[in-house]
Amino acid sequence: MTYRCHLWPENWHKWHYSNCGIINSINGIVNAINGIVNAIYGTVNVIYGTVNAIYDIVNAIYGIVNAIYGINNAINGINSAIIYGINNAIYGINNAIYRINSAINYINSAINGINNSIYGIVDSINGINGIRNIALIMPLMELLMS
Repeated sequence: MTYRCHLWPENWHKWHYSNCGIINSINGIVNAINGIVNAIYGTVNVIYGTVNAIYDIVNAIYGIVNAIYGINNAINGINSAIIYGINNAIYGINNAIYRINSAINYINSAINGINNSIYGIVDSINGINGIRNIALIMPLMELLMS
């Protein structure tokens, strides 16, 4: 949760600026931590998504090979072998389609992970900018209060 600090004219006191600085510093640190955590989650999601996509592509290749074997069995077999081979080919093709769709889903998951990493980096930058802004404002406040 982000806390806002409002500077009303009747509240220009040292404690107020101290509280504002502390609140804004905490907000900046929290945003930076959240950004780092989001970047880590995004990176992990990219790795998992990529590995799963590779597994599913390999499984899709196995499914296509099985379909080819099934078709060959259908061509070379007798009636029962033809039925078995066609069924095996249909199963292999369906399995390949399923694996390709699954690979697409994992690639989409990897893209989401990359987006999460970008959001995390942006959150980190925003947190760092918040801390920097406080570092720039505090000397001005001390000058105004002197």
